[in-house]
Amino acid sequence: MTDRSTALFTDRYELTMLEAALRSGTAQRRCVFELFTRRLSGGRRFGVLAGTGRLLDLIRDFRFDDDELRYLQDDKVVDAATLAFLKSYRFRGSVSGYREGELYFPGSPVLTIEGTFAEAVMLETLALSVLNYDSAVATAAARMAIAAGDRPLAEMGSRRTGERSAVAAARAAFIAGFDATSNLEAGRVWGIPTMGTAAHSFTLLHEREQDAFRAQIEALGTGTTLLVDTYDIRTGVDTAIRVAGPGLGGVRLDSGDLPIVAAAVRAQLDGLGATGTKITVTSDLDEYAIATLAAAPVDSYGVGTSLVTGSGTPTAGMVYKLVARQAADGSWVGVAKSSADKASKGGRKTAFRVRDAGTATQELIMVADGFEPAGTAPEDADARALQVPLIDGGDIDASFEGPAGVHAARAHHARVREELPVRALALSRSGPAIPTVFVDVA
Repeated sequence: MTDRSTALFTDRYELTMLEAALRSGTAQRRCVFELFTRRLSGGRRFGVLAGTGRLLDLIRDFRFDDDELRYLQDDKVVDAATLAFLKSYRFRGSVSGYREGELYFPGSPVLTIEGTFAEAVMLETLALSVLNYDSAVATAAARMAIAAGDRPLAEMGSRRTGERSAVAAARAAFIAGFDATSNLEAGRVWGIPTMGTAAHSFTLLHEREQDAFRAQIEALGTGTTLLVDTYDIRTGVDTAIRVAGPGLGGVRLDSGDLPIVAAAVRAQLDGLGATGTKITVTSDLDEYAIATLAAAPVDSYGVGTSLVTGSGTPTAGMVYKLVARQAADGSWVGVAKSSADKASKGGRKTAFRVRDAGTATQELIMVADGFEPAGTAPEDADARALQVPLIDGGDIDASFEGPAGVHAARAHHARVREELPVRALALSRSGPAIPTVFVDVA
């Protein structure tokens, strides 16, 4: 939870739409919005949903206090009647969606928001800004985790993105399979294990490389990892073992042709009797570089820039669309956008993951005409229901928040990734690993 309002983490047009709806008398019409992606960005074969727990925290603090109202008034963003409405605004609707850590595909209704138009439209920008970034990072992280296999991954991209994005990225990466982060705020807020030893500057601070190694070992013990490529790597390895002994915990490589360098360092360490000393590699890794190191004698990876930028796909491409609303007579109608290449499908959706012998084969989306859920999957199908309640009448399910929510999302992701078909594990650009099938239900 934040200590300030999150209400201005939004676009101006959310408030101008609200003002117009209040004037026209449509602001209190009941509505259903859905958040989904039309396609998987970057030729990915699946997406990983992340950010849900963060979003719930932000919704909890989505209110217009005196400072926010004063700004809106001074900047003439909305009229006096809208300011009066916003003064008492709280989201009192309901939200359901995929569990955090769940896989998604084109059309998956990862978030469903129910409430009045005035309540629900206000959450559009906030929901998209959180889920688009976090899911992009989580999807990239999952691909890296697949490429890494059983080898641990550490997130270390804080210096390559904004300070708030750095914490969000560490959280998303942990959910998708990373084991630790260098970011202490992510550790404090979300309960993620933290790691870190020394940079090249620490070696350069000292007169001799061996002096830097000795100082680090005296502070952190022989189980630490020494950075051995500030100068000459071979000399650095010799110096590290001479100072720490063959029980040194690890060495880190941050430059060079990593498969070749890692093999040479492994042979050198073994020749010095340091057979248990592990090798960590960093140096601008992405999922493709990690895959090329699969046969190299590497024990763990540290990933920065590529992770926090979604490995070239910095957004998940999600959209937030009205799919059902009450008509003037109180009846429910499905509504949809029909623009070329941006069409949406009206009606409330109920989603299932269809499986065959435990392997996912289809994303089945049942579509209702209006408000009521579309029902259940076919009785003869092995279909796992994907949506869970997150907010009920304004009350947030706290089990999805905080460190406990993060660890639950991580465990859920590990389980559902086992359902992926083998073709989904390839890193090359392709279509979705499973099809999305929409079934209209009267």
